[in-house]
Amino acid sequence: MLSCLQIENFTLIDRLELTFGSGLNVLTGETGAGKSIILDAIDIVLGGKVNHRVIRQGSQQSTLEATFSLTPELIAWLESQEIDPLEDNSLTISRELVITNNSLRSRSRINGVVANRQQMAQIRYFLVEITAQGQTVQLMDANRQRELLDLYGGESLLRQREKVATAYVNWQESKNSLNNRLQSEQNRLQRLDLLEYQLKELESANLTAADELEQLEQERNRLSHGVDLQNSSYQVYQLLYQNDRDQPAVADLLGKAENILTNMMVYDNSLEPILEMVRSALNQVVEAGQEINVYGDSLEADPERLNEIEERIVQLKRICRKYGPSLAEALDYYQKLQQELAELTGEGQSIEELEKICQQQENIYRETSTQLTFLRQETASQLEKQLVQELKPLAMEKVIFVCRIAPGNPSSLGVDQVGFYFSPNPGEKIQPLSSTASGGEMSRFLLALKSCFSQSQSAVATLIFDEIDAGVSGKVAQAIADKLDQLGQQYQVLCVTHQPLVAALADHHFRVYKQMIAEDNPTNLSEIRTVVRVTSLDNRQTRREELAQLTGGNSAADAIAFAESLLEKAAAKKPQDLTLKLTD
Repeated sequence: MLSCLQIENFTLIDRLELTFGSGLNVLTGETGAGKSIILDAIDIVLGGKVNHRVIRQGSQQSTLEATFSLTPELIAWLESQEIDPLEDNSLTISRELVITNNSLRSRSRINGVVANRQQMAQIRYFLVEITAQGQTVQLMDANRQRELLDLYGGESLLRQREKVATAYVNWQESKNSLNNRLQSEQNRLQRLDLLEYQLKELESANLTAADELEQLEQERNRLSHGVDLQNSSYQVYQLLYQNDRDQPAVADLLGKAENILTNMMVYDNSLEPILEMVRSALNQVVEAGQEINVYGDSLEADPERLNEIEERIVQLKRICRKYGPSLAEALDYYQKLQQELAELTGEGQSIEELEKICQQQENIYRETSTQLTFLRQETASQLEKQLVQELKPLAMEKVIFVCRIAPGNPSSLGVDQVGFYFSPNPGEKIQPLSSTASGGEMSRFLLALKSCFSQSQSAVATLIFDEIDAGVSGKVAQAIADKLDQLGQQYQVLCVTHQPLVAALADHHFRVYKQMIAEDNPTNLSEIRTVVRVTSLDNRQTRREELAQLTGGNSAADAIAFAESLLEKAAAKKPQDLTLKLTD
């Protein structure tokens, strides 16, 4: 229940504090007095949309604060958000609006703790529900009608809807997996064709060593220059070991040097290391000469082998151009292709398995949706009966209301399309609510709908009605007044009204009016400003005068008399413990 509302620098309000009570709280006043400003403040402090214009002219900051009584649901929610209750076990919500550099900054707090939009939306669900004639636009929307039906169905229906939402997500995920698999299967087959072609080409190349190309090029050079190499090796052999010309070979010269050093050793043993070096050099020269001779003898022209090498080099260079650029990189790519082929041909979920899973998930969704449709049909039948009963006292005795459920496209909310159909007068065919009900009929429909929801264990503690009785009079106005009074016995009800029949039944009556005041401006000069004031009408005389103002009439005496009669009738209807003090 909303117990206190504090407003500062909000539109035409400079500073205001209101204390509300249980039951029916009524705000009355002349048209344009600012009654709806109070309700706007409640809406905004609970996270409603805001703009620069809500801050009072001449001010840069506005502060709104609402205090509520705690309920078990609120206590549980505060615990879930790790927000401590206040010492007096109340709940305080505040919102600060500040204009800085032509931009509007807003900050909300719950019991002093900064709250985000999601938290504000959650806690608002437990606190207030605002109903106005302007809501008829929302009520005409088919999605909103389905949402209202589901809320009326209560926890069992909402739990089933959650199951449907879960089943729908699982179905869509399995469908996406199947579609991705089908798409990837096409890509996979195309990739397999390419892999098999490339692997076949690489396998036919019979790649073995990363340096094969260098070795082949070296062998090709040897074969293609065989004659030159033979001539050169023979020349080396002659120089080192056996020279047929007049010049001695290196081995001969070293032999002579060895003989001389051997003779010198007879006189000086210190020459032995030099002798050993000469002998070693001689041995190496002899060995080198013999090996170069063998090398030269081994060189033979082999055109077939040279042709083979040329072809192999061409093949390897082509492989390098396509898969290299080096042969080592081509070999590495070959190994990667083999690994990828193993992965693409490896075991995994087949298309058949995914199709089976997808069908299973769809069956689960269809099953849970069918159960949801059944619950909605039962709920629709109950809503039809109750809403008609609620409308009858509102001067709509012959009304026909039908909640139709038709098949629709699958979604997370099921497969149902919900439509409200309405016939307010006998002989008229039922038509969609949006094309049938007048403004006054829609007001009564909204009120009856709220009454239905009030009996379906709504979590909200405070119902707010902004001129729900606009456009009606006489018997209908009295019926709306009685219905608001009945709701006030279950909930705290705040109502802005121009109807004396409604105001007379108030448990707490507030008069809203405008006042001209002198206010200092920044230049220290007084200026006249308009402000909204609210007075609590806490005795019979002030209430009677206000009701007389609402009534009008041919004379003041007639208006006072009518107002008095309204108060008498209201006192007779009220339970003793809820009757306002009516003594002068």
